[in-house]
Amino acid sequence: MSVMLITILQPMNQASAQPLKNTATEKARKLASTIVSDYGVTGLQYAIMDSGTLVLSGSTGVRDRASQSPVTKDTMFGIGSVSKMYVTAAVMMLADAGKVDIDQPLITYIKDFSMAEERYKDITPRMLMNHSSGLYGSHYANSILFDDHDTGNRDELLMRLQSERLKSKPGEYSVYCNDGFQLLELLVERVSGLSYTGFLDQKINQPLIFASTQTPLSTFDRAQLAKTYYPGIPQALPVENTNVIGAGGLYSTAEELAAFGEVLTGSRPDVLSGQSAAAMQSAEYRKGIWVPEETNSVNYGLGWDAVRLTPFDQYGIQALSKGGDTVMYHAALTTLPEHHISMAVLSSNGNSLYNSVFATNVLLAYLQDTGKTGKLIPSPVFEPSIKVKMPADQLAYAGLYGTVGTTLKVEIKNGEISLPALEGGVIPPQAYVYTGQGQFTNKDGTVTISFEKQSNGHIYFKLKAYVELPGIGYTSVVAYEYQKLDANPLAPATRAAWETRNHKSYYGLDEKINSLLYLTPEDLIYTIAVDSKNGYASGTRIVDEHTAVNVAEIPAMSGRDAFDLSFHTVNKQEYLTIDGQSYLSEDAIHPIYGGNASICTIADSGHAVWFKIDAKSAASAMSVEAPASGGVIVYDDQGAMVYSSIVNKDTSSVILPEGGTIVFGGKAGDRFQIHLNPYHKGLN
Repeated sequence: MSVMLITILQPMNQASAQPLKNTATEKARKLASTIVSDYGVTGLQYAIMDSGTLVLSGSTGVRDRASQSPVTKDTMFGIGSVSKMYVTAAVMMLADAGKVDIDQPLITYIKDFSMAEERYKDITPRMLMNHSSGLYGSHYANSILFDDHDTGNRDELLMRLQSERLKSKPGEYSVYCNDGFQLLELLVERVSGLSYTGFLDQKINQPLIFASTQTPLSTFDRAQLAKTYYPGIPQALPVENTNVIGAGGLYSTAEELAAFGEVLTGSRPDVLSGQSAAAMQSAEYRKGIWVPEETNSVNYGLGWDAVRLTPFDQYGIQALSKGGDTVMYHAALTTLPEHHISMAVLSSNGNSLYNSVFATNVLLAYLQDTGKTGKLIPSPVFEPSIKVKMPADQLAYAGLYGTVGTTLKVEIKNGEISLPALEGGVIPPQAYVYTGQGQFTNKDGTVTISFEKQSNGHIYFKLKAYVELPGIGYTSVVAYEYQKLDANPLAPATRAAWETRNHKSYYGLDEKINSLLYLTPEDLIYTIAVDSKNGYASGTRIVDEHTAVNVAEIPAMSGRDAFDLSFHTVNKQEYLTIDGQSYLSEDAIHPIYGGNASICTIADSGHAVWFKIDAKSAASAMSVEAPASGGVIVYDDQGAMVYSSIVNKDTSSVILPEGGTIVFGGKAGDRFQIHLNPYHKGLN
């Protein structure tokens, strides 16, 4: 599960003074068509509720490519992290009933919650809901599975947290944290005496008469789910179960999600009190360290990603927003509490970024149609940057910066800074020139960077950027991207140990073979980047020959999902541990046997078994006799999946690509009969 831009949309064109009453309907149809045709989305569904009345509902694309059956209002989608609004509401319902005080320590309700340092005792349910608990972030292991509702990830969370520490003082700042909402799920169960799925059914589905809001543990017709697809694989993927239910595991429809938005505006006091709904809308982000920008697309409430979403604030309208992504499903919920309007947008494939943009665009048109706002504000206009003389004091900001997973050397020469791609490649590599007021700006004026010292003493690299999505609008992000780091000199032995790991890859061993993380091996093959001169490895601070710990304390998306690195050796093979998960050094990954027949057995540890594909076995057709509990996946030399026995159920063999890799997974003791035919070049 990768880092995401939370988005805003500026209208592409200034609206006419006398808009047609069906402007929103027309805009929804047009944008939905563009998103499906141009942005890799298979199917999309949307709905608007206004004061309890469904005023707009539509869909486009297909539910199933094979039959070309269209998406309808009854098609269900995973809603990803929008699920966090349900678990937040559930806790607030318990608060309404006097069973929970969200400002009491979490250990009041989960008595067996503990961590490796005493500060955990200060964590409250409020801090979990506003992302300020200080927890490292997310335990993703074996949480998103094909056709499997294994609850092991949730069941093991408290045990895993026992050996972990916090990255910041509870309440100091907010940074996105999935584990907090898993703890809220456990809180709901402990206090209510119901399973979380049962609580949702009794307290939400029944009073709201919902039939399509379900969890992986619910009993419902899986054929109602929109099918999902992966590039290069023509057939639909098996059903995706996101088993971290409180953080991201619900399914729903746009109409039911929009109706749930009515609960979050306080319009359904029989479900959630108006007082609790209003509390969820509070500016929680202001309670801790935060980027000093009031106009932004991220400003946390309780559960909400934004409680003052731009550009609605420019019209004097409060807008609340929550986005969500699993691996293959994407969702957005936008609510205007003053007007009791909610819009939901769900999709298969794509990205919640598109859904958020869609919702903002259509809601602005709907507000204009209904006379709640006047002329729309035009798109921002950017001027090419003009370089000015840079004050000498800006040179002090040059140096080493870090964020979760990486470090960056910032050099300032002649008033210019050259930077690599930012925001996961959304912002390309480019040069920035000093344009005054402490800002460096790119050539077209759409991206600025600056440096700020915060109250915690850290200096942050601040990014403010607008990125155009052709045919849709603009996305915007204002956030701290990197934190300035001090040099961390290493002892010679420590430095030598880490230099041997530079650029070395480590292969994941603990993930179930039916995990969606296998779709892209970069999620399971971790490559170490060592800066031994400064004493850092993949963004972590090297402590000794075997350990490096998180150093980033960044109140932004780039600070989420922190980790430590720990190495140990068994039988001369080096293992890496991250978040309790084991990885094996590439030095121990051997070529698969090139003969006609061989056997692979899963050891008592249950670890997956990886092989390389060398010239001896390349171009051979491999077929595998696998137990029902096992599976095999093949990647090419670029890391693209070319075969999966979990997905390609109708294919019995695969041509092995030279330079690729193979992974076998299953239960301890599972045996795989492997057959290689060097003369067969086609697939059966």
